[in-house]
Amino acid sequence: MSAGDHIYCCVNGKTAVCSIDEITSEFINTAIVEWVETSSELPVFVTIASGLPKGDKLELIFQKGTELGAAAFLPFQASRSIVKWDAKKADKKVERLRKIVKEAAEQSHRSEIPEVHAPASFKQLLSMSGEYDVCLVAYEEEAKQGEKSNFAKALTMMKPGQKLLIVFGPEGGLAEEEITALREHKFVPCSLGPRILRTETAPLYALSAASYHFELMG
Repeated sequence: MSAGDHIYCCVNGKTAVCSIDEITSEFINTAIVEWVETSSELPVFVTIASGLPKGDKLELIFQKGTELGAAAFLPFQASRSIVKWDAKKADKKVERLRKIVKEAAEQSHRSEIPEVHAPASFKQLLSMSGEYDVCLVAYEEEAKQGEKSNFAKALTMMKPGQKLLIVFGPEGGLAEEEITALREHKFVPCSLGPRILRTETAPLYALSAASYHFELMG
């Protein structure tokens, strides 16, 4: 970068095109050229809660989920999660995930950087239901039984500014006891179409559907 170049600056969810006036070793001085009126954020706040998966799948979910408009990510320890994070490992993982999310937000010209929560227990996940207007859980058994309206119905009922929490299981899915507990905490089981999706694919499908519903259907 050099003086005279234009850059995007995001402040409190608003984006401006700025011209670089001065660059020093300690700061960059800019002047606002114009405010960008169009918003790159989904009109509803979607939090993706993912049961800890194997390998680098969580990084993929967070990176692509950021590009698709997720507002926050919440990894949690599911009963079928093979991966276990101790406190030391969790801190390093979360730091890396936040870096990935920040870079993805910049690449996709997001006005906001999604929040990355520290890993939660399943009990902590349940306790968060009261913070959201709509709570869903993607459940493959619903797809097998032909359920195909709960997800679409939830999106149709939501208004701009409301908060949606969607829970996804790890490899092997969520246990029946977990689904029962989620139902008891106002989570609505839903399918994501007739096909069974991988743990890293399902959140991206849901975000794409939300983007289509709120941003392309008008």
